[in-house]
Amino acid sequence: MMGRGLLGIEDLDRDDIELILETAAHMKEVGERDVKKVPTLRGRTIINLFFESSTRTRTSFEIAGKRLSADVVNFSPSSSSLSKSESIIDTAKTLDAMDPDAVVVRHKVAGVPKRIADELEAPVINAGDGAHEHPTQALLDLMTVVEKKGRADGLTVTIVGDIAHSRVARSNIYAFTKMGAEVRVAGPPTMLPANVESLGVKAFGSLREAIDGADVVMALRIQRERLSGAIMPSVREYHATFGVDRAKLRFAKEDAIVMHPGPVNRGVELSHDLTDHRPSVILDQVRNGVALRMAVLYLLAGRPQPRPTEEEDS
Repeated sequence: MMGRGLLGIEDLDRDDIELILETAAHMKEVGERDVKKVPTLRGRTIINLFFESSTRTRTSFEIAGKRLSADVVNFSPSSSSLSKSESIIDTAKTLDAMDPDAVVVRHKVAGVPKRIADELEAPVINAGDGAHEHPTQALLDLMTVVEKKGRADGLTVTIVGDIAHSRVARSNIYAFTKMGAEVRVAGPPTMLPANVESLGVKAFGSLREAIDGADVVMALRIQRERLSGAIMPSVREYHATFGVDRAKLRFAKEDAIVMHPGPVNRGVELSHDLTDHRPSVILDQVRNGVALRMAVLYLLAGRPQPRPTEEEDS
């Protein structure tokens, strides 16, 4: 991964994923200390380039950088030259000329982080691009499952909701299948891509069938800001058919866990009870997000310093 950036799970192999998870496990210990800081990235600069609203991801990356002692700069498009019609690429080139050590990019249009990465010397981390990918979310989800279950290989993971428009779903499908899990997807026909099974998953139009015997049940947020037209039944009908509650969860394994990338539309994707109580691991996902993003920043921005020459040694 060194120097390549992280644009999607599709680009990683199993060894890459295992390296990130192993590094994240070490980073999590930092968050358990009284002083939650290490000098690992002292003198390095991280730019958070967020063109789309975010609470969890942006804050998580900021905390991750600061816990590693990096200088973190949060870029705000509304107060930048973008408001003066400067192009995204020109903005990116301008920031790159300031010699950052990593740039974190989030954008509502798929492919923008890749386009920026093509222009920058610094490694670029995709923090979510349109309906394409959200790699660090999938990695923190995977980290949480491995913590709770001891492994991903051989597990059955059911992802419920708007698969067609979800970057989280796509990245999780790549991540869990690469790690040996069986992935199932379920949702209304209008929310399931026609070719979704080509990604190596099993598709279901029935939540009951998709959840049967599952080790992990992941509900996705209904992304009303990305939807248009008559793509979804009423909220009430969606919850009755595909909303996860304890009654439906009884068909999963007894020790199944419930996940959600957040923010949760309470009473829609998840019942209030499942949102706040076990077997929900939503807050564990958030906590692991900081450690996971610390690991990614370390692996990409923590390049070894050049060794001194013999003359410098003398």
